[in-house]
Amino acid sequence: MSTRSDSLEAPRQVFDRDEVEGVLHGAFYGAPRHEALKAARAPKEKPSHYKVICISMYTDTLEKLDEMVDELKRRGLTKANRSALLRHALALVDLDNVPRGL
Repeated sequence: MSTRSDSLEAPRQVFDRDEVEGVLHGAFYGAPRHEALKAARAPKEKPSHYKVICISMYTDTLEKLDEMVDELKRRGLTKANRSALLRHALALVDLDNVPRGL
């Protein structure tokens, strides 16, 4: 009956330890791969023409907003979404007519 150490001995006889370490070092730990990983992790430029924000809204207000977006889509405005509808609404706001108790 062979033991675990016997089953590991055959590969050790076939492969030279220094050669295996050299291949692993060149293929897995070498500079080209390391540099590629570094470049992939480098921070990318953030877009400056918009920002992602977080705002709080009541659930009934969100439901109304979603209903309006769905209606716009039903009318053929396939790119309608919450952001687009809010931007449009902001463009229509007359600050002189905003109620004081807002």
